[in-house]
This record gives sequence, C-alpha cells and structure tokens, in this order.
Amino acid sequence: MNYIQLEKLGEGTYATVYKGRSRTTNEIVALKEIHLDAEEGTPSTAIREISLMKELKHVNIVRLHDVIHTETKLVLIFEYCDQDLKKYMDQHGDRGALDPVTVRSFMYQLLKGTSFCHENRVLHRDLKPQNLLINRKGELKLGDFGLARAFGVPVNTFSNEVVTLWYRAPDVLLGSRTYSTSIDVWSCGCIFAEMISGVPLFRGRDNQDQLLHIMRIIGTPDDRAFRKMATDSPEINIKQFPKYPKISFQQVLPKASPQAIDLLERLLQFDPTKRISATDALSHPYFTSGMSPSYGPSPTPGSMPPPQYNFPHPHSHHQQQAQPQQHAQPQQQQQQQSQHITTQATYPPHPPPMYSQQDAVRIQAQAQVMAQAQAQAQAQAAHAHAQTHINQVPATYGGPGYPAQYQHSR
Repeated sequence: MNYIQLEKLGEGTYATVYKGRSRTTNEIVALKEIHLDAEEGTPSTAIREISLMKELKHVNIVRLHDVIHTETKLVLIFEYCDQDLKKYMDQHGDRGALDPVTVRSFMYQLLKGTSFCHENRVLHRDLKPQNLLINRKGELKLGDFGLARAFGVPVNTFSNEVVTLWYRAPDVLLGSRTYSTSIDVWSCGCIFAEMISGVPLFRGRDNQDQLLHIMRIIGTPDDRAFRKMATDSPEINIKQFPKYPKISFQQVLPKASPQAIDLLERLLQFDPTKRISATDALSHPYFTSGMSPSYGPSPTPGSMPPPQYNFPHPHSHHQQQAQPQQHAQPQQQQQQQSQHITTQATYPPHPPPMYSQQDAVRIQAQAQVMAQAQAQAQAQAAHAHAQTHINQVPATYGGPGYPAQYQHSR
C-alpha cells in the first residue's frame, strides 16, 4: 500500500479510521479500514459511500482520494481533517457554545455542502456534529456518507431508521418513508441551535420521547396539519399527543440574533413541506445582510464567499504561528494598494511647493523688469493702459507673464 498507517483516530461498527501519510507525496490522509466478512462480502454502507463520494467533489464535502481493495479489507483514503464539529465545540466553545461569527461561518458551510448534495440528488441522512469535519483552515466538510442515498423522481421509499435520534426529523419519527431533502434540512436546524447554545436542542430517549421533546418547543401541530402529513405520507402513524403550545426560539436561545431565530424557524418546521430548502437558506438575511468581520459585505443574495478562517487553531503553537501571518496579510495588502496607487498617479495628491521663497522673490523681480521694459516700449500707450497691464500679471507662480522656463506646460 502506498500509505503509511499512523495513529488510530476512531472506531465504529464497520470500520476503523487511522491517520496516515502518503509514501509518494507525504500528504497526511485519513485511512478508513473496513474489514470484509468472507460470507457477507462488502458492507452496503461502504458501497454507497464510495459510489456517492466519487461524484461529490466540493470544498464543503470531505474528498475521497482513493480506494484500495484487498481480500480481507477495503481501505478508503480520505483527505485529513483535524477534528469533528463536536470536538471543536468542546475545545473552543463556551461550554460548547460557539461565538456568533464562527456559528455563522460553519452554518453557511454546512448549508453549502448540503445544498450541493441535494442539487446532485443525494440525501446525506446522518447529519450531526460528529459527522462534520473541521480542517486547519476552518473549513467545515460533510463526512461519513455511509447512510447516504441517491434519490430520484418519483420519490423512492426509504428506511425510517436513519439519522441519529436527536437530529431526526419529526416526519421520520412518525414513520415516514417518503421523505426527501427536508430530512437533512431539519438536521441542519438542530446543529445550528446546538452551535448557538452548546447543547443539543432535542434530547429524547426513543422515538416517542424525541417527538415529545420537539413538540414541547415548536408546539403540537393541530389535527389539520397531522391529516395533511398523513395524506402526503400514508405510512405515518398518527397518535394522540399532548397539546403543547409553541415556545419562542428567542426564549430557548436568548443569545441568538433575530435573523438567526428567523432562519431557525424556517429550518425547524414540523411539516416537511414547509421547511426552507438548503439552497434558499443560503440567501437568508442571516447571511446576506449587513457586514461581518469575517465575511465583509455580500454583493448579492446567496453569493457570500467562503469565510476567512480566523478561528482558534486546535494546537496552540500553530495558533501562535498563524497569528503573525494573519496580521501580515492586511499589511501586505495595504502595501500593494499603495504601490498600485503610486504607479497610476502622475503627481502626488498634495505636491510640495514648486519654488522656494527665494525663487519667488527672484521671479517677481524679473517680472517687474520685464513689465517696465514693455511700458517703455509702449510710449504711445496711455499711462492707464500700462498700469492695467501691470495689474494683470498673475499672482500664481508659473502663470502667463513669467519667464518661459517657469511657465506651466499646457
């Protein structure tokens, strides 16, 4: 194998992840080893992950570099990221809660990656902080596509045993098998709230308890809403639920801005047909209005560029090295701008005086001599005319009436 296995990063049900290094390029990578059963063969999750991730190439989706297949194991070579969002929140958050600028950046990147998946007809189906990876640049990337599925029109029937419980949409909890992109949008809303507060928004023990946690905050839908959902997804099992009133998200998340609350309301709609799409969410005023230290102004809705990643580095010594570089960049930009202005301008904006005071006295004396000579040559002119000519000598240095070597060129 062209990769050297380094330390172990984590272990799951079907795979073990190691940090690795390429023998040819020395690039640090992540090695996901899937052990193959002689009888069962390659797990379906691995086949899905490989087939989908080979097509999904985006800055906010972890890149699959290579696949190595042997008789005993399958090794997926991914780009390396330092940590997942959950660990990042634990290390850099205030009791898990991230600062507003970081939340805005990560939320934008999460929606950008999710939107790209949906545009390419892929449902992730397992969005949670542990499956969102953060690299040293502060780039957030969607990872672990083991539960992802391609979807088409008409909508296929899927399993409802998807998405970790706390991030699972209410329509899926009710038994829906005809869900679509809205399932990922709900998970994005849950992650959004968790980044703001530092704790998961809905923490149920099972499907029923999770539904009750959701209803206690966003309210219990009325019978009409339930009937509509049952019509859209006949497999939904409607039961009698306690009638909880809606609680304002501003009360649940007092630190959140009004625009963040509005976006959260649109993401966490009980009825899946009313949830905003990931693509439309990118044009929400939470991202497009005003200015932010990390973003700057957004010229057009939905076109906000990837943020400048000024987030704390997971390793302090790297952070100390990064800070001088970050301070140096604005200085370099200012120098480049000043050089650009200097090369374009013919004269400085405020030029120094062209002549000293002594030069001015000499020039004035020469001008008077010339004026007297002209007056004598025009003996026939009236005295008043000669006096008018003298008064017309400009006071501005270098104007008409001065010696040719001192006149401004025109």
